[in-house]
Amino acid sequence: MSIAIGIVGFLVFAEILLRFLPVASGMSSRPVTAESPVFRFNSDRDFVYSKGWNLDTVNHGHVNNDGWVNDQDYHRDDSSPLLAIVGDSFVEAAMVPYAQTFHGLLANFFRDKFRVYSFGASGAPLSQYLIWARYAVHQFKAQALVISVVSTDFDESHINYKWTPGFWYFAPDPAGRLQLQLVEHRPGLIRSIVRHSALLRYLAVNVGVAYLPLRNWTTYYIGYRDENLPPHYAGSTLADPEPARVAASKLAVDAFLRDLHNLDLPARCVAFIIDGFRYPEVASQEAGTFFDILRKYFREQAEARTYEVIDLDPIFFSRYRTTSERFEYPDGHWNAAGHAVAAGALKSSKILTSCNEIQGR
Repeated sequence: MSIAIGIVGFLVFAEILLRFLPVASGMSSRPVTAESPVFRFNSDRDFVYSKGWNLDTVNHGHVNNDGWVNDQDYHRDDSSPLLAIVGDSFVEAAMVPYAQTFHGLLANFFRDKFRVYSFGASGAPLSQYLIWARYAVHQFKAQALVISVVSTDFDESHINYKWTPGFWYFAPDPAGRLQLQLVEHRPGLIRSIVRHSALLRYLAVNVGVAYLPLRNWTTYYIGYRDENLPPHYAGSTLADPEPARVAASKLAVDAFLRDLHNLDLPARCVAFIIDGFRYPEVASQEAGTFFDILRKYFREQAEARTYEVIDLDPIFFSRYRTTSERFEYPDGHWNAAGHAVAAGALKSSKILTSCNEIQGR
């Protein structure tokens, strides 16, 4: 009995203590179903971001009125031109103060010319970006679109390699043609209980206890890896250019660009920013890896369809040679310097001069 009382007392103490520390709060997501098919977070709430058992990289953020990590409220009846920024955790950017994110910098810089709204969440791939792009155009009448492309976007768009509840993936139809397919997300009671306990959030999110119902959402990933070799990553994804994975990823890129063409935006009003290896020596070492092959393929295919593609690597290389600074946190996400590079690239992009719609002309 005394042992049980001691354990309960310790757990109560830990719960109370952790409530005074910056434990990651997580961002509660809404159900995603055929009737409500767009992944968003529960609106109008603040959150705390921290990383690891030692509560590193602390940031305090906000989910706005429409369910996106952004300090601005979004207005559907605003008639001023709108540039929509779409992407994954690099756009969600929960670890960076909003004013230092690349879309926050752009929103401030162009505040007298047009609005800049962001649409993103951690773990999303190219296939999911289509859903958010359509949402931005149909619900907010976005006149221009920038999509952030990162290393994990290619194979993770194909349902054979990953499926996360709440997101859309490319899956082959009976004829073998890739089509969008939703993996529904219906949050359960356990998830709700965990969100209200600082101790359970600490264990699940910060420590990473492998108990799937405690996760923000459950992810299933089937990456190719030779079990006889230690995993090698290039650009935050497995480096091995295994032929089947490369082929499936190229098909996903083709399907993405095919469906993007049906979006009600002219090609001159759509641009991509592609992340890279960020440092010249790393790019040289990782030549021929999966990410190297797919980022080049994506650029070639997008440019062939007359989309603007901004490769961030030359800009990263140039700045690094001058400043020797790092552009990311230990987990690979851009820090404030990385976001500043992306913002600077977009400030001088063709989309802002060739897309008359965003200029209100």
